[in-house]
Amino acid sequence: MTPPTERALNVYSALEVETGVASASPQRLVIMLYDGALKATFAAKAAILRGDTASKGAAVSKAISIIDEGLRASLDPEAGGEIAANLASLYDYIASRLLHANLKNDQGSLDECARLLSELRGAWEELEQRSRPVEPVVPIAPPEARAPVSFGKV
Repeated sequence: MTPPTERALNVYSALEVETGVASASPQRLVIMLYDGALKATFAAKAAILRGDTASKGAAVSKAISIIDEGLRASLDPEAGGEIAANLASLYDYIASRLLHANLKNDQGSLDECARLLSELRGAWEELEQRSRPVEPVVPIAPPEARAPVSFGKV
């Protein structure tokens, strides 16, 4: 890929994320954080497979940053109570497993982190689905109740 094309794709991706963030519900924002952490975790595993230590370290750092500065920072211990405390502990565990994976090139730890993040993401996805307003269903009259359609003279 040529540098101008790569720059254009990066700008497009940044705009797409900004647009998504601006119009997202709180649940969707959390899901987006999980998506980013998962993407970084998968990138770290791919970097291990390629033997690319620098990219692996950058990807693990990004995943940990998303967990610490995004997911953990969004917790409200007062409103969330025990659930928030449990999530904070789980985020600590995931971050420690990511560090272990980085130090030991442990793909199994990355897989474990991805599985945990995916399960949490799924729970937030379900929460978002439940909180969406239900669209009213407009009944359609049966054919015999509809007025005949006339197209004029043929």
